[in-house]
Amino acid sequence: MLTGHIRNQIDTIWNAFWSGGVSNPLSVIEQLTFLMFIKRLDDIQTLEESKAETLGKPLTRRIFPAGHNDKGEAYDNLRWSRFKHFEAREMMRVVDEHVFPFLRQLGEEGSSYGTHMKDARLGFSNANLLARVVEMLDQIDMDDRDTKGDVYEYMLGKIASAGTNGQFRTPRHIIQLMVNLMAPQPSDKITDPAAGTCGFLVEAAEYVRQHHPQMLRNPETRNHFHNEMFHGFDFDNTMLRIGAMNMVLHGVENANVTYRDSLAEEHNSDAGKYSLILANPPFAGSLDYDTTAKDLLKLAKTKKTELLFVALFLRLLRTGGRAAVIVPDGVLFGSSTAHKAIRKELVEKHKLEAVIKLPSGVFRPYAGVSCAIVIFTKTGVGGTEDVWFYDMQADGYSLDDKRTPLLNEGKLGAIPQDALTEADHAKNNLPDILARWRNQLGEAANPRTAQSFFVPKAEIAEAGTYDLSLNRYKEIEHEEVTHQSPAEIIAELRGLEGEIAQGLQRLEEMLA
Repeated sequence: MLTGHIRNQIDTIWNAFWSGGVSNPLSVIEQLTFLMFIKRLDDIQTLEESKAETLGKPLTRRIFPAGHNDKGEAYDNLRWSRFKHFEAREMMRVVDEHVFPFLRQLGEEGSSYGTHMKDARLGFSNANLLARVVEMLDQIDMDDRDTKGDVYEYMLGKIASAGTNGQFRTPRHIIQLMVNLMAPQPSDKITDPAAGTCGFLVEAAEYVRQHHPQMLRNPETRNHFHNEMFHGFDFDNTMLRIGAMNMVLHGVENANVTYRDSLAEEHNSDAGKYSLILANPPFAGSLDYDTTAKDLLKLAKTKKTELLFVALFLRLLRTGGRAAVIVPDGVLFGSSTAHKAIRKELVEKHKLEAVIKLPSGVFRPYAGVSCAIVIFTKTGVGGTEDVWFYDMQADGYSLDDKRTPLLNEGKLGAIPQDALTEADHAKNNLPDILARWRNQLGEAANPRTAQSFFVPKAEIAEAGTYDLSLNRYKEIEHEEVTHQSPAEIIAELRGLEGEIAQGLQRLEEMLA
């Protein structure tokens, strides 16, 4: 968890960009990503040099070559630890004319560290701004992996708080809930086909690191963790760079974060490859039939991206693979043929396990659309029995555009540091969702008036529409009305006479 001091340092850096003329929040985080990446390259080589010196062996891994580049600049001058001491104009010259071309060269060579830097450019020409930002970044103590990740997450949070670019981020506490519901295992291959800043993959990596620490002690499983476990796709290069950096700073060395239009015809080679999908795909988009993968259209003939992504999830999952994904409410009750077909597919041919209705303000201020988390397992042969519904009414934050925390920090999220009281539960349902999910035997007897309950498959399939909206099955508990006799009503009104008289007297005094 970040200290107030580090938060203040980051705020100062952010403000320096704004006062220096870089006002687009996405541009700020992109430039910070480049600079943190440059610093990390130097840190990696410094660590390798220290190992070589300690062991008395030659350097086995070199990022910055010895000697000079083709423009006559010493490669040593391209290292953060060297150019940070340069005068501002000289620093600008070296970084702009040599460091960034070096990053682009790494990308062209296919280096895992440079893959997303092929078109990296310094996005401002203010030498004093560069010097200030380099100095301030250098002062932030990011030796600890958790701190590095938290620093970057805090920076990403500024995208969400700054305007329209916030749609790229799912609230972190919702991501945490979904990851804990699915409990990733060391053997999983995890993907998010609409990865954005890789929030789901980062949280999954943190979960595995915390719950299965032995995975990182074994060379084979450690290799799986760093190179094969995490896969994210997006068609926005800026998001890819940010997402890749997010993974690196959270300790995943070589996640597969690549450019891809996940719904396109040419990207269907990895069908059945993944064991776990965590995603919040784009809503309310539409595609051209000609560019959309034909096997997805076969399952749901539609241009609506939210339906096509559900079809995509089923294609990407291996048999037995699980998914926790966010969908707009329209997917749950839409009346078109495609809507019904995708719901029937989930219920009849696979194992639909849960529908968790989210409050409509979860994605404010960017969207007020009502959504739900849908959890299912791909089987190909059915398996749906009883579907678990939960009516989430509070996520710990106000449901208006401000999204103000309703509890102190220790009581927020799906895994709060402090125990919640019953009154706290009314403000944060997430821990309750997780507890009930893990103890589903205790849910079987819940009435339809409860916050969570089961609905048998037969009832869902009965009408033929496979409606999955919670309101279709939830029952409202009516309070019992007691009828009073006329004498009781008169007595009650007489009891109010004194209060009414006092109120009238105060009103007359105010008007006098």
